[in-house]
Amino acid sequence: MSAGDAGAAALLAAVARRPWGQVDPSTYETGRLVALAPGLPGHRARVEYLLRGQRPDGGWGPPEGYALVPTLSATDALLAVLAGPTAPVAGVPAAVNRALRALGGPLAGPGLPDTPGADLLVPALVDSIAERLDRLDPVTRRRLPDDGPRLPHGLSADRLAGVRAAGAAGLPLPPKLAHFVEILDLPTGRLPGPRPDDDPLAVGASPAATAAWLSAGGAAGGGAAQAFLATLVDQGGGPVPCPTPITVFERAWVLSGLLRAGIPIDPPEAVVESLTAATGDAGIATGAGLPTDADTTAVALDALGRLGRRADPAGLWAYETPEGFCTWPGEDGFSVTTNAHVLDAFAGHLARHPDAAARYRALPARLSTVLRERQGADGGWHDRWHASPYYATACCTLALAGSGHGAAAGDAVRAAVRYVLRTQREDGSWGRWAGTAEETAYALQVLLAGPAESPAVTAAVARGHARMSELDAAGPHPPLWYGKELYRPVAVVRAAVLGADR
Repeated sequence: MSAGDAGAAALLAAVARRPWGQVDPSTYETGRLVALAPGLPGHRARVEYLLRGQRPDGGWGPPEGYALVPTLSATDALLAVLAGPTAPVAGVPAAVNRALRALGGPLAGPGLPDTPGADLLVPALVDSIAERLDRLDPVTRRRLPDDGPRLPHGLSADRLAGVRAAGAAGLPLPPKLAHFVEILDLPTGRLPGPRPDDDPLAVGASPAATAAWLSAGGAAGGGAAQAFLATLVDQGGGPVPCPTPITVFERAWVLSGLLRAGIPIDPPEAVVESLTAATGDAGIATGAGLPTDADTTAVALDALGRLGRRADPAGLWAYETPEGFCTWPGEDGFSVTTNAHVLDAFAGHLARHPDAAARYRALPARLSTVLRERQGADGGWHDRWHASPYYATACCTLALAGSGHGAAAGDAVRAAVRYVLRTQREDGSWGRWAGTAEETAYALQVLLAGPAESPAVTAAVARGHARMSELDAAGPHPPLWYGKELYRPVAVVRAAVLGADR
């Protein structure tokens, strides 16, 4: 067994052992638990985690506008500690002072990324911070900057107010809002809660949403939801991840990625069986507490098909739109990676069933056109579920190289290869902000999916492989996946690196 095959076997064993998935701790979610559930075990450890994570400039999280949501959450949490009845923690006043100064500076500027719910989270946290500042005793307040954070230019609180008003009036809220229960400010009877058959009983696959639902008086299933939080706290030593659970997302991406790379695997039957709901009429969700979506369904179907299991993509038709396929009905935006994964699922089905209905046979040509039309002038793609263009470029390139139709699909693949060659860093890596093992893996996938290798591609691949191994060994891997803040799905990233190291 090669080192890569052994790494894949170890990865699958870890995936089977951790059915909720493996996600790094979240500043945003940990901050919400500090503010919402100070009585939950591990409170002090969560406060200390926030203090350790503060950047020298006073913010938290990744570069650019991606820092705004985690910084607002951490600031609000530490203000709650500052005014709370619990024993003081050294460093909190100074951290709040630095955070408020950061929020009054560049972090308040334009360029808020399109992370899920940012237009709800940011106004809610800005309001909460202002209210906490107003309630501070005068002596403490005078020691802090005069002004609190402001809404970024172009963002208003209108949508948040509309959602809260609809919920208060008893109108049905979209299922995806269960992921943001902590900022809805509604009584428990109006809050989207857990489904009785969810396992674990997590509201919106979010520790913060679950804690908010419990603190609002969630009764039915409250014990199971409390147990979910207690388990997460125990596993992380206080800090908590988000999103969690990501059972199907993690398993689908890991299996699909390893199999596409040609790595021989023998996954546990329980892992494979957890994906089979993707063949149903409604598809499958990332994890318990989240609505079904086309992206997770498509990748789960791709994995099942590669394993020789039933993988009829009929359920994906429910997500078809005039523009292509939505991630879920009513999506605010368009995802090229969702459409690339849908192309993979249908193409795989057609390879196994060439006599499929005409509607199936026509789809690859249509989605090839959709992807080509959304390719950037530089040859790359950008998407709303990942901060790096290399992830989107890899998804679209692999789909077009394996399933695309027409000469234009080949042209698009060649343009993507040129984009990747042109943007390789001097040390051999690729990355949006700095070279990373994950982004280098995606860039290598693009190069290896292109036409017959040229001397330039051969040299770039050799340099990329060497640097990817160094970066992978050095760690830590930065968060690049879109959630309430950027996060890292540990096993998914590991599978990407293993797949590119063949």
